[in-house]
Amino acid sequence: MNRQHKQISRRKFLKTAAVGITAPYIVPSSVFGIVEREAPSNRLTMGLIGLGSMGMRHVKGFLQEEDCQIVGVCDVDAGRRASALQEINKHYNNKDCAKYNDFRELVRRDDIDTLCISVPDHWHAIIALEGVLAGKDIYGEKPLALTIAEGRALVEAVNQYKCVWQTGSWQRSTSHFRFGCELVRNERIGKLQKAEVGIGPGFKGPGGPTVYGIKPQPVQRVPEGLDYEMWLGPAPWAPYTEKRCHWNFRWILDYSGGQVTDWGAHHIDIAHWGMGRDETGPIEVSGNGVFPEDGLWDAAVDYDFECKYANGLVMHVASNNHLRQGVRFVGERGWVHITRGGLDSNPKSLLKEKIGPDEIHLARPSGDHRQGHRRDFLDCVKTRAETVSSVEVGHCSAIPAHLGNIAMIVGRKIRWDAQTEKIIDDPAAARMLSRPMRAPWRL
Repeated sequence: MNRQHKQISRRKFLKTAAVGITAPYIVPSSVFGIVEREAPSNRLTMGLIGLGSMGMRHVKGFLQEEDCQIVGVCDVDAGRRASALQEINKHYNNKDCAKYNDFRELVRRDDIDTLCISVPDHWHAIIALEGVLAGKDIYGEKPLALTIAEGRALVEAVNQYKCVWQTGSWQRSTSHFRFGCELVRNERIGKLQKAEVGIGPGFKGPGGPTVYGIKPQPVQRVPEGLDYEMWLGPAPWAPYTEKRCHWNFRWILDYSGGQVTDWGAHHIDIAHWGMGRDETGPIEVSGNGVFPEDGLWDAAVDYDFECKYANGLVMHVASNNHLRQGVRFVGERGWVHITRGGLDSNPKSLLKEKIGPDEIHLARPSGDHRQGHRRDFLDCVKTRAETVSSVEVGHCSAIPAHLGNIAMIVGRKIRWDAQTEKIIDDPAAARMLSRPMRAPWRL
Protein backbone atom coordinates (compact mmCIF):
# COMPACT_ATOMS: atom_id res chain seq x y z
CA MET A 1 0.00 0.00 0.00
CA ASN A 2 1.52 3.35 -0.97
CA ARG A 3 1.75 6.31 1.39
CA GLN A 4 -1.19 8.16 -0.12
CA HIS A 5 -3.52 5.21 0.42
CA LYS A 6 -2.23 4.73 3.95
CA GLN A 7 -2.78 8.41 4.68
CA ILE A 8 -6.34 8.33 3.39
CA SER A 9 -7.04 5.23 5.48
CA ARG A 10 -5.74 7.04 8.55
CA ARG A 11 -7.99 10.02 7.91
CA LYS A 12 -11.05 7.84 7.37
CA PHE A 13 -10.26 6.05 10.63
CA LEU A 14 -9.99 9.34 12.51
CA LYS A 15 -13.24 10.63 11.06
CA THR A 16 -15.00 7.44 12.13
CA ALA A 17 -13.41 7.54 15.58
CA ALA A 18 -14.18 11.21 16.28
CA VAL A 19 -17.67 12.63 16.48
CA GLY A 20 -17.63 16.33 15.55
CA ILE A 21 -15.05 18.18 17.61
CA THR A 22 -15.65 16.73 21.05
CA ALA A 23 -13.27 15.10 23.51
CA PRO A 24 -10.58 13.06 21.73
CA TYR A 25 -11.32 9.42 21.07
CA ILE A 26 -8.61 7.13 22.46
CA VAL A 27 -6.78 5.50 19.56
CA PRO A 28 -3.97 2.95 20.12
CA SER A 29 -0.63 4.36 19.01
CA SER A 30 0.04 1.14 17.12
CA VAL A 31 -2.57 2.19 14.57
CA PHE A 32 -0.23 4.92 13.33
CA GLY A 33 3.22 3.51 14.13
CA ILE A 34 4.32 2.44 10.66
CA VAL A 35 2.45 5.14 8.79
CA GLU A 36 3.97 8.04 10.68
CA ARG A 37 7.57 6.96 10.16
CA GLU A 38 7.34 6.49 6.40
CA ALA A 39 8.44 9.33 4.15
CA PRO A 40 5.53 10.83 2.18
CA SER A 41 5.45 11.33 -1.56
CA ASN A 42 7.56 14.11 -3.02
CA ARG A 43 4.72 16.63 -3.26
CA LEU A 44 2.59 17.56 -0.26
CA THR A 45 -0.84 19.05 -0.84
CA MET A 46 -1.90 22.00 1.31
CA GLY A 47 -5.02 23.94 2.21
CA LEU A 48 -4.74 27.45 3.64
CA ILE A 49 -7.37 28.83 6.04
CA GLY A 50 -7.31 32.57 6.67
CA LEU A 51 -6.06 34.83 3.87
CA GLY A 52 -5.38 38.16 5.52
CA SER A 53 -2.00 39.82 6.02
CA MET A 54 -0.22 36.76 7.43
CA GLY A 55 -2.26 34.32 5.38
CA MET A 56 -1.19 35.89 2.09
CA ARG A 57 2.44 35.83 3.21
CA HIS A 58 2.02 32.11 3.69
CA VAL A 59 0.40 31.74 0.27
CA LYS A 60 3.39 33.42 -1.37
CA GLY A 61 5.85 31.54 0.84
CA PHE A 62 4.51 28.04 0.29
CA LEU A 63 4.23 28.71 -3.44
CA GLN A 64 8.03 28.93 -3.43
CA GLU A 65 8.34 25.34 -2.19
CA GLU A 66 8.39 22.94 -5.14
CA ASP A 67 7.34 19.94 -3.06
CA CYS A 68 4.19 21.69 -1.78
CA GLN A 69 1.08 22.34 -3.87
CA ILE A 70 -1.73 24.58 -2.63
CA VAL A 71 -4.99 22.92 -3.68
CA GLY A 72 -7.53 24.81 -1.56
CA VAL A 73 -7.99 28.15 0.18
CA CYS A 74 -10.59 29.34 2.66
CA ASP A 75 -11.67 32.70 4.06
CA VAL A 76 -14.97 34.22 5.14
CA ASP A 77 -14.19 37.29 2.97
CA ALA A 78 -14.90 36.64 -0.71
CA GLY A 79 -12.50 39.38 -1.78
CA ARG A 80 -9.63 37.75 0.07
CA ARG A 81 -10.49 34.36 -1.40
CA ALA A 82 -10.43 35.84 -4.89
CA SER A 83 -7.07 37.56 -4.34
CA ALA A 84 -5.46 34.38 -3.06
CA LEU A 85 -6.88 32.30 -5.88
CA GLN A 86 -5.56 34.75 -8.46
CA GLU A 87 -2.07 34.54 -6.95
CA ILE A 88 -2.13 30.74 -6.85
CA ASN A 89 -3.59 30.19 -10.32
CA LYS A 90 -1.07 32.59 -11.84
CA HIS A 91 1.80 30.72 -10.21
CA TYR A 92 0.64 27.25 -11.31
CA ASN A 93 -0.77 28.46 -14.63
CA ASN A 94 -4.00 26.55 -14.08
CA LYS A 95 -7.32 26.81 -12.23
CA ASP A 96 -7.04 23.70 -10.08
CA CYS A 97 -7.14 25.41 -6.67
CA ALA A 98 -10.56 25.42 -4.98
CA LYS A 99 -11.95 28.14 -2.72
CA TYR A 100 -14.16 27.80 0.35
CA ASN A 101 -16.12 30.00 2.74
CA ASP A 102 -16.53 27.25 5.38
CA PHE A 103 -13.26 25.73 6.63
CA ARG A 104 -14.95 22.40 7.33
CA GLU A 105 -15.44 21.74 3.62
CA LEU A 106 -11.72 22.17 2.99
CA VAL A 107 -10.63 20.18 6.05
CA ARG A 108 -12.78 17.18 5.07
CA ARG A 109 -11.00 16.71 1.74
CA ASP A 110 -9.09 13.45 1.80
CA ASP A 111 -6.60 14.63 -0.81
CA ILE A 112 -5.13 17.37 1.40
CA ASP A 113 -2.04 16.47 3.47
CA THR A 114 -1.36 19.70 5.36
CA LEU A 115 -3.07 22.85 6.60
CA CYS A 116 -1.80 26.36 7.21
CA ILE A 117 -4.09 28.24 9.62
CA SER A 118 -3.87 32.04 9.86
CA VAL A 119 -7.19 33.12 11.35
CA PRO A 120 -8.06 35.40 14.30
CA ASP A 121 -7.11 33.94 17.68
CA HIS A 122 -10.67 33.07 18.73
CA TRP A 123 -10.80 30.56 15.85
CA HIS A 124 -7.37 28.95 16.35
CA ALA A 125 -8.32 25.97 18.53
CA ILE A 126 -11.59 25.01 16.84
CA ILE A 127 -10.17 24.95 13.32
CA ALA A 128 -6.92 23.29 14.37
CA LEU A 129 -8.70 20.55 16.32
CA GLU A 130 -10.93 19.85 13.33
CA GLY A 131 -7.79 19.53 11.23
CA VAL A 132 -6.08 17.22 13.73
CA LEU A 133 -9.10 14.92 13.83
CA ALA A 134 -9.15 14.87 10.02
CA GLY A 135 -5.57 13.56 9.99
CA LYS A 136 -3.83 16.70 8.72
CA ASP A 137 -0.40 18.01 9.66
CA ILE A 138 -0.62 21.67 10.59
CA TYR A 139 1.28 24.95 10.48
CA GLY A 140 -0.70 27.09 12.95
CA GLU A 141 -0.18 30.77 13.64
CA LYS A 142 0.72 32.12 17.05
CA PRO A 143 -0.47 32.62 19.72
CA LEU A 144 -1.41 28.97 19.88
CA ALA A 145 -4.94 29.64 21.16
CA LEU A 146 -7.19 32.32 22.64
CA THR A 147 -6.98 30.80 26.13
CA ILE A 148 -4.76 28.50 28.14
CA ALA A 149 -7.48 25.83 28.33
CA GLU A 150 -7.87 25.82 24.53
CA GLY A 151 -4.10 25.60 24.13
CA ARG A 152 -3.86 22.58 26.42
CA ALA A 153 -6.70 20.82 24.56
CA LEU A 154 -4.84 21.37 21.30
CA VAL A 155 -1.54 20.06 22.72
CA GLU A 156 -3.23 16.87 23.88
CA ALA A 157 -4.98 16.28 20.56
CA VAL A 158 -1.83 16.92 18.50
CA ASN A 159 0.14 14.48 20.64
CA GLN A 160 -2.58 11.83 20.70
CA TYR A 161 -3.17 11.82 16.96
CA LYS A 162 0.52 12.06 16.00
CA CYS A 163 0.08 15.33 14.12
CA VAL A 164 3.18 17.19 12.94
CA TRP A 165 2.70 20.74 14.20
CA GLN A 166 4.63 23.93 13.58
CA THR A 167 3.73 27.04 15.61
CA GLY A 168 4.25 30.20 13.56
CA SER A 169 6.91 31.55 15.95
CA TRP A 170 9.32 31.97 13.03
CA GLN A 171 12.00 33.83 15.01
CA ARG A 172 13.26 30.38 16.06
CA SER A 173 14.19 29.79 12.42
CA THR A 174 16.60 32.74 12.24
CA SER A 175 20.30 32.30 12.96
CA HIS A 176 20.86 35.38 15.14
CA PHE A 177 17.98 34.56 17.50
CA ARG A 178 19.29 31.02 17.85
CA PHE A 179 22.91 32.09 18.32
CA GLY A 180 21.96 34.68 20.93
CA CYS A 181 20.05 32.06 22.91
CA GLU A 182 22.94 29.61 22.58
CA LEU A 183 25.29 32.21 24.07
CA VAL A 184 22.95 32.48 27.04
CA ARG A 185 22.37 28.75 27.45
CA ASN A 186 26.12 28.12 27.40
CA GLU A 187 26.64 30.83 30.05
CA ARG A 188 28.78 33.15 27.96
CA ILE A 189 27.28 35.95 30.09
CA GLY A 190 27.72 33.91 33.28
CA LYS A 191 24.79 32.59 35.23
CA LEU A 192 21.55 34.03 33.85
CA GLN A 193 19.85 36.42 36.26
CA LYS A 194 16.81 37.68 34.36
CA ALA A 195 15.23 38.20 30.95
CA GLU A 196 13.62 41.46 29.81
CA VAL A 197 10.99 41.35 27.07
CA GLY A 198 9.98 44.61 25.37
CA ILE A 199 7.00 44.60 22.99
CA GLY A 200 5.04 47.33 21.26
CA PRO A 201 2.52 49.43 23.20
CA GLY A 202 -0.88 50.57 22.03
CA PHE A 203 -2.57 49.56 18.80
CA LYS A 204 -0.84 49.52 15.46
CA GLY A 205 -2.09 48.99 11.94
CA PRO A 206 0.00 47.25 9.28
CA GLY A 207 2.76 49.77 8.62
CA GLY A 208 0.86 52.52 10.41
CA PRO A 209 1.50 54.61 13.53
CA THR A 210 0.84 53.46 17.07
CA VAL A 211 -2.38 54.80 18.61
CA TYR A 212 -3.67 54.47 22.16
CA GLY A 213 -7.41 54.30 21.85
CA ILE A 214 -10.40 54.44 19.57
CA LYS A 215 -13.79 56.05 20.05
CA PRO A 216 -17.03 54.07 20.05
CA GLN A 217 -17.82 53.09 16.48
CA PRO A 218 -21.11 53.31 14.58
CA VAL A 219 -22.98 50.16 13.59
CA GLN A 220 -22.51 49.55 9.88
CA ARG A 221 -23.91 47.28 7.20
CA VAL A 222 -21.93 44.11 6.69
CA PRO A 223 -20.00 44.46 3.41
CA GLU A 224 -21.08 42.28 0.53
CA GLY A 225 -18.98 39.15 0.38
CA LEU A 226 -18.17 39.00 4.11
CA ASP A 227 -19.75 36.17 6.09
CA TYR A 228 -19.82 38.12 9.34
CA GLU A 229 -21.62 35.44 11.36
CA MET A 230 -18.88 32.98 10.43
CA TRP A 231 -16.22 35.57 11.24
CA LEU A 232 -17.65 35.95 14.76
CA GLY A 233 -18.03 32.19 15.13
CA PRO A 234 -17.59 31.18 18.80
CA ALA A 235 -17.17 34.80 20.02
CA PRO A 236 -20.06 36.75 21.56
CA TRP A 237 -22.38 38.32 19.02
CA ALA A 238 -21.60 42.00 18.33
CA PRO A 239 -22.81 44.44 15.66
CA TYR A 240 -20.61 44.89 12.64
CA THR A 241 -18.28 47.87 12.34
CA GLU A 242 -15.28 47.94 10.04
CA LYS A 243 -12.76 48.54 12.83
CA ARG A 244 -13.74 45.28 14.55
CA CYS A 245 -12.69 42.80 11.87
CA HIS A 246 -9.62 41.70 9.99
CA TRP A 247 -6.41 43.35 11.27
CA ASN A 248 -8.13 45.11 14.17
CA PHE A 249 -9.37 41.95 15.90
CA ARG A 250 -6.03 41.99 17.77
CA TRP A 251 -7.10 44.90 19.97
CA ILE A 252 -10.39 43.35 21.18
CA LEU A 253 -10.27 40.88 24.06
CA ASP A 254 -13.18 38.81 22.72
CA TYR A 255 -10.92 37.77 19.84
CA SER A 256 -7.33 38.19 21.02
CA GLY A 257 -5.09 39.56 23.79
CA GLY A 258 -3.68 42.77 22.30
CA GLN A 259 0.03 43.30 21.87
CA VAL A 260 0.62 41.14 24.96
CA THR A 261 -0.32 37.97 23.06
CA ASP A 262 0.46 39.22 19.53
CA TRP A 263 4.09 40.38 19.89
CA GLY A 264 4.40 38.66 23.26
CA ALA A 265 3.97 35.24 21.67
CA HIS A 266 7.08 36.00 19.58
CA HIS A 267 9.43 37.55 22.12
CA ILE A 268 8.35 35.52 25.17
CA ASP A 269 9.00 32.48 22.99
CA ILE A 270 12.61 33.60 22.51
CA ALA A 271 12.96 34.45 26.20
CA HIS A 272 11.87 30.92 27.11
CA TRP A 273 14.30 29.49 24.56
CA GLY A 274 17.24 31.29 26.14
CA MET A 275 16.04 30.59 29.68
CA GLY A 276 15.56 26.88 29.01
CA ARG A 277 11.88 27.11 29.97
CA ASP A 278 10.38 25.68 26.78
CA GLU A 279 8.04 23.18 28.41
CA THR A 280 7.03 24.88 31.62
CA GLY A 281 5.69 28.17 32.91
CA PRO A 282 6.05 30.68 35.74
CA ILE A 283 4.88 30.13 39.30
CA GLU A 284 3.85 33.76 39.90
CA VAL A 285 2.74 36.61 37.64
CA SER A 286 2.03 40.16 38.76
CA GLY A 287 1.88 43.59 37.16
CA ASN A 288 -0.14 46.55 35.98
CA GLY A 289 -1.82 47.48 32.74
CA VAL A 290 -3.69 50.44 31.29
CA PHE A 291 -6.90 49.44 29.50
CA PRO A 292 -9.15 51.80 27.49
CA GLU A 293 -12.21 52.74 29.51
CA ASP A 294 -14.57 53.06 26.57
CA GLY A 295 -14.62 52.56 22.84
CA LEU A 296 -14.37 49.48 20.67
CA TRP A 297 -10.81 48.36 21.41
CA ASP A 298 -10.27 47.15 24.98
CA ALA A 299 -6.87 45.38 25.09
CA ALA A 300 -4.11 46.89 27.22
CA VAL A 301 -2.28 49.85 25.67
CA ASP A 302 0.42 49.96 28.35
CA TYR A 303 1.62 46.99 30.36
CA ASP A 304 4.32 45.95 32.77
CA PHE A 305 4.32 42.54 34.42
CA GLU A 306 6.79 40.12 35.95
CA CYS A 307 6.91 36.33 35.79
CA LYS A 308 8.79 34.33 38.42
CA TYR A 309 9.91 30.75 37.74
CA ALA A 310 10.53 27.82 40.07
CA ASN A 311 14.29 27.89 39.37
CA GLY A 312 14.50 31.50 40.59
CA LEU A 313 14.63 33.18 37.16
CA VAL A 314 12.55 36.28 36.51
CA MET A 315 11.13 37.41 33.17
CA HIS A 316 10.05 41.05 32.98
CA VAL A 317 7.57 41.80 30.17
CA ALA A 318 6.56 45.36 29.33
CA SER A 319 5.56 47.67 26.53
CA ASN A 320 8.58 49.22 24.87
CA ASN A 321 8.08 52.58 26.54
CA HIS A 322 9.29 50.69 29.65
CA LEU A 323 11.71 48.18 28.12
CA ARG A 324 13.69 48.25 24.90
CA GLN A 325 12.05 46.31 22.07
CA GLY A 326 13.24 42.70 21.85
CA VAL A 327 14.69 40.30 24.41
CA ARG A 328 17.57 41.15 26.74
CA PHE A 329 19.21 38.39 28.77
CA VAL A 330 21.13 39.72 31.77
CA GLY A 331 23.80 37.55 33.37
CA GLU A 332 26.53 37.88 35.98
CA ARG A 333 29.16 38.86 33.41
CA GLY A 334 27.24 40.73 30.73
CA TRP A 335 24.13 40.75 28.57
CA VAL A 336 22.79 39.68 25.19
CA HIS A 337 20.04 41.63 23.42
CA ILE A 338 18.15 40.23 20.42
CA THR A 339 15.68 41.95 18.10
CA ARG A 340 14.58 41.33 14.55
CA GLY A 341 17.11 43.95 13.58
CA GLY A 342 20.06 42.00 14.93
CA LEU A 343 22.10 40.91 17.92
CA ASP A 344 23.99 43.04 20.46
CA SER A 345 25.98 42.12 23.54
CA ASN A 346 28.18 43.30 26.35
CA PRO A 347 31.01 42.55 26.00
CA LYS A 348 31.00 42.94 22.21
CA SER A 349 33.45 40.07 21.88
CA LEU A 350 30.56 37.66 22.48
CA LEU A 351 29.36 38.32 18.94
CA LYS A 352 32.44 36.53 17.59
CA GLU A 353 32.16 33.50 19.87
CA LYS A 354 31.82 29.96 18.49
CA ILE A 355 29.61 27.34 20.09
CA GLY A 356 31.70 24.21 20.58
CA PRO A 357 30.65 20.71 19.52
CA ASP A 358 30.16 19.60 23.13
CA GLU A 359 28.09 22.63 24.13
CA ILE A 360 24.34 23.24 23.95
CA HIS A 361 23.12 23.59 20.36
CA LEU A 362 19.50 24.65 19.93
CA ALA A 363 17.14 23.25 17.31
CA ARG A 364 18.19 24.22 13.81
CA PRO A 365 15.52 24.21 11.06
CA SER A 366 16.07 23.80 7.33
CA GLY A 367 16.95 27.46 6.79
CA ASP A 368 17.92 30.67 8.54
CA HIS A 369 15.12 33.00 7.53
CA ARG A 370 11.35 33.14 7.76
CA GLN A 371 10.96 30.84 4.76
CA GLY A 372 13.10 28.32 6.66
CA HIS A 373 10.27 28.00 9.20
CA ARG A 374 7.93 26.83 6.46
CA ARG A 375 10.66 24.61 5.03
CA ASP A 376 11.19 23.05 8.46
CA PHE A 377 7.48 22.22 8.65
CA LEU A 378 7.43 20.50 5.25
CA ASP A 379 10.59 18.54 6.02
CA CYS A 380 9.19 17.37 9.35
CA VAL A 381 5.94 16.27 7.70
CA LYS A 382 8.09 13.99 5.53
CA THR A 383 10.35 12.67 8.29
CA ARG A 384 7.79 12.80 11.15
CA ALA A 385 10.41 14.60 13.23
CA GLU A 386 9.52 17.34 15.73
CA THR A 387 9.49 20.86 14.32
CA VAL A 388 11.59 23.72 15.69
CA SER A 389 8.44 25.20 17.27
CA SER A 390 6.29 22.30 18.44
CA VAL A 391 2.77 22.54 19.80
CA GLU A 392 4.03 22.20 23.41
CA VAL A 393 6.54 25.00 22.85
CA GLY A 394 3.86 27.20 21.30
CA HIS A 395 1.54 26.56 24.23
CA CYS A 396 4.14 27.22 26.95
CA SER A 397 5.34 30.38 25.18
CA ALA A 398 1.79 31.77 25.20
CA ILE A 399 1.06 30.96 28.85
CA PRO A 400 2.96 33.94 30.39
CA ALA A 401 1.17 36.33 28.00
CA HIS A 402 -2.26 34.95 28.92
CA LEU A 403 -1.42 35.01 32.64
CA GLY A 404 -0.04 38.53 32.31
CA ASN A 405 -3.33 39.73 30.85
CA ILE A 406 -5.29 37.96 33.59
CA ALA A 407 -3.12 39.42 36.38
CA MET A 408 -3.44 42.93 34.95
CA ILE A 409 -7.22 42.63 34.49
CA VAL A 410 -7.93 41.33 38.00
CA GLY A 411 -5.31 43.67 39.48
CA ARG A 412 -3.49 41.20 41.69
CA LYS A 413 -0.72 38.61 41.75
CA ILE A 414 -1.50 35.27 40.14
CA ARG A 415 -0.04 32.09 41.59
CA TRP A 416 0.29 29.39 38.94
CA ASP A 417 0.78 25.64 39.13
CA ALA A 418 2.76 24.92 35.96
CA GLN A 419 2.26 21.15 36.30
CA THR A 420 -1.53 21.14 36.51
CA GLU A 421 -1.93 24.44 34.61
CA LYS A 422 -4.26 25.87 37.23
CA ILE A 423 -4.41 29.22 39.03
CA ILE A 424 -4.08 28.67 42.78
CA ASP A 425 -6.64 29.98 45.31
CA ASP A 426 -8.23 32.58 43.06
CA PRO A 427 -11.55 31.34 41.59
CA ALA A 428 -12.30 34.59 39.76
CA ALA A 429 -8.96 34.59 37.97
CA ALA A 430 -9.19 30.84 37.32
CA ARG A 431 -12.42 31.33 35.39
CA MET A 432 -10.44 33.36 32.86
CA LEU A 433 -8.38 30.34 31.82
CA SER A 434 -11.20 29.45 29.42
CA ARG A 435 -14.01 31.27 27.62
CA PRO A 436 -17.60 30.26 26.87
CA MET A 437 -18.30 29.71 23.18
CA ARG A 438 -21.32 30.87 21.25
CA ALA A 439 -23.47 27.99 20.02
CA PRO A 440 -23.12 25.82 18.05
CA TRP A 441 -19.31 26.04 18.42
CA ARG A 442 -17.53 24.07 21.11
CA LEU A 443 -14.37 22.07 21.74
